[in-house]
Amino acid sequence: MKILNKYILKSFLIPFLATFFVVLFVLVMQTLWLQFDKIAGKGISVIIILKFLGYIAQMMVSTALPIAILLSSIMALGSLSENYEFAAIKSAGVSLQRLIRPLVFLMILLSGLNFLFLNYAFPRAAFKFKNLLVDMQKTKPALALIPGTFNTEIPGYSIKFAEKYGDDDNLLKDVHIYYDLDQGGANFKVIKAERGMITTEEGSKYMTLVLENGYHYEDLIDEKKSFTRNKNVPFTKSYFDEYTVNIDISKLSNINSAEYKEDREMLSLSQLDYYRDSLKVPYDNYVHDKAKSFYVKSTLDQMYTDSLFDNNLQPTILANFDSIQKTAVINSAEERIGRTLNEIKGYKKLFKDKQKFLNVYDTEYHKRLAFSFACLVLFFIGAPLGSIIRKGGFGLPMILAIVIFVIYFFISTFGKKMAESSAITPLLGGWLATIVTLPFGILLMLRATQDKGIFNVDAFLQPITGFFRKLFNIKVKN
Repeated sequence: MKILNKYILKSFLIPFLATFFVVLFVLVMQTLWLQFDKIAGKGISVIIILKFLGYIAQMMVSTALPIAILLSSIMALGSLSENYEFAAIKSAGVSLQRLIRPLVFLMILLSGLNFLFLNYAFPRAAFKFKNLLVDMQKTKPALALIPGTFNTEIPGYSIKFAEKYGDDDNLLKDVHIYYDLDQGGANFKVIKAERGMITTEEGSKYMTLVLENGYHYEDLIDEKKSFTRNKNVPFTKSYFDEYTVNIDISKLSNINSAEYKEDREMLSLSQLDYYRDSLKVPYDNYVHDKAKSFYVKSTLDQMYTDSLFDNNLQPTILANFDSIQKTAVINSAEERIGRTLNEIKGYKKLFKDKQKFLNVYDTEYHKRLAFSFACLVLFFIGAPLGSIIRKGGFGLPMILAIVIFVIYFFISTFGKKMAESSAITPLLGGWLATIVTLPFGILLMLRATQDKGIFNVDAFLQPITGFFRKLFNIKVKN
């Protein structure tokens, strides 16, 4: 049995190592392609790019591992079945469950390794990855500016432009700059220009914008007056051929703040659990306070039962009042109900946002645990599937592995979105993909053990063909 265990482990590990690095390379290249426009042709050193790739690789390990396990298990068992090795092993009295037992222990080990990556390496790599992006944006400020949208990353500024071009992407068209927004102003100071050029020295804490052919607008507001009275104040408009704007970008590198580290991807499971508990208390207090507020405003707390019951009172409330009093009671009730409904509508979006913010951390916590378990689940799908299809190599196993993992990933993302929107519980949303795919793996294992296919085509077709034979009186020749 030791020889068989070594042989099955060897048959699995060789394709596993090959597929793992291939899948990891593909995932890294995909992520790099999405960020390509931020680093290509920006004069970024090779060392920074290698760090960039290293952090992406660490983030992708937890995704590449389940894919590699699924693909290599289909390949290994498919190759054994294709070469009739599995048939020879079964003829010696060794079942499928006994054959894959050493692989099951290996999957448990790999699931634990994936858990460690998700809990420690992934959050650290995500933090370093975003850290590096922001550092590159500070070194090359043009990286932080995206055409066609309002760029608000720089405190106090909102910058929009139609196009970014040039060898270094430092030339801008149709530039709009709203500034001093952190001083309480709402678009009181605006600069518009036909063209602009970013000229910033490396390491400088200022981003210099040289604008051409534009206007400077400023509302002459009085801070002592109210917002309503400042609506009709005069403004100044001045034309310029060239205008230089120096923008402080030093705060772009302030990435070690607490709010930056609160991103769920950058937190370990213990930190996610801490945030879940710390957010739950204020959320429950908020719901309790709002419920109490509605209760008090409805004056239900002031209602009481009269100890001296009047037998002349009618069971219908309005029947106890005359016509004038009925009108007053109805109007009062309608007014209170209207106020309450308007208040509920006003708090509805805020309530949903608070609930979603809490669900995000809850769902991420359960999703991390479920994704660690995915190595074992996908193995129990891949191993029996390989013995059923009896096909090794990269062709059919690669197609099946991609289809199965896409389905798993789609269900996982679907569950995550539903949980964040409170359609289902975060526990169910995080484990939904596992709950759906695990029974399928158990079914495949049972059918592979009984030497059956994925489904019996004859059992499906025979009732149909039998019906048509009886219908048209067709006799079957023996």
